[in-house]
Amino acid sequence: MNLHGKDIKIFAGNASHDVAAQIAQRLGLPLGKSSVDTFSDGEISVSIFESVRGSDVFVVQSTCQPVNNNIMELLILIDAFKRASAGRITAVIPYYGYARQDRKAKARDPISAKLIADLITAAGADRVLTMDLHAPQIQGFFNIPVDHLLGVPILAPYFCEKFADSHEDIMVVSPDLGSVTRARKFAERIEAPMAIVDKRRQKANVSEVMNLIGDVQGKRCIIVDDMIDTAGTLCNAAKYIMEKGGAKEVYACATHGVLSGPAIERIDASPIKELVLLDTIPEVPERTSSKITRLSVAPVFAEAIDRIYGDRSVSPLFF
Repeated sequence: MNLHGKDIKIFAGNASHDVAAQIAQRLGLPLGKSSVDTFSDGEISVSIFESVRGSDVFVVQSTCQPVNNNIMELLILIDAFKRASAGRITAVIPYYGYARQDRKAKARDPISAKLIADLITAAGADRVLTMDLHAPQIQGFFNIPVDHLLGVPILAPYFCEKFADSHEDIMVVSPDLGSVTRARKFAERIEAPMAIVDKRRQKANVSEVMNLIGDVQGKRCIIVDDMIDTAGTLCNAAKYIMEKGGAKEVYACATHGVLSGPAIERIDASPIKELVLLDTIPEVPERTSSKITRLSVAPVFAEAIDRIYGDRSVSPLFF
């Protein structure tokens, strides 16, 4: 029995239109009729072309590049649905921007991830559904429920199938100490051993590999991370485990493909044979590589939305 809305409606912001359409299709629903446009001075204009009174509304929008525009689109969409008397509003954010600004790294730093959480709540969202926050503690920045999905249950089966005939050669690698928990879950899921690349970051977007914990000699290594931004950490780790560790092949996977700056050039020049990303961030035609494979998050988000609408537990999706 659903206590929160007379029906379910899926709407999309401009950043996640394709994912939202796939989610709606899997749920057997039409995508909600709306438009998000921009006035000549840069202000965002939102129009909703159907009634949402009393409905359980799910707004799908990644806050990826252009980050600030996409955040404003999400906030204005939420406000529009709130003022249109939606029964409940869930912000579905496949990629949560500003997640790396989750603490004060030095004096007088802002905690921007908390500010974004406050803005989403103030706009009128009743709950948030997201995937692989850079820091899981960001869930505590919200005063509303947060359902935090994981990318590993999508990524791991892909590699299990790919290496079904050579499973004994697989080694999962964490590219830094911060990704150890994620890599361990991945390794447990595919029943493979794990190694860790110890790196020291000198400044933002620049990393230096220092050491390798574990034996990757002659192994097919899978580097597991939550996001690939400029790809410096990823490519340095891949080069190190090939040249110093003696790995046979290097593959990589991540939930979010930010791919900013020199990322594509670095990936193409790296020893990585294949990089598997989820489509939490839309692919930009001029920012892609033949090494990149993308997997859809729509099935997992559709299942989560169906469970939220039906007041059922989302936790089975974590395993």
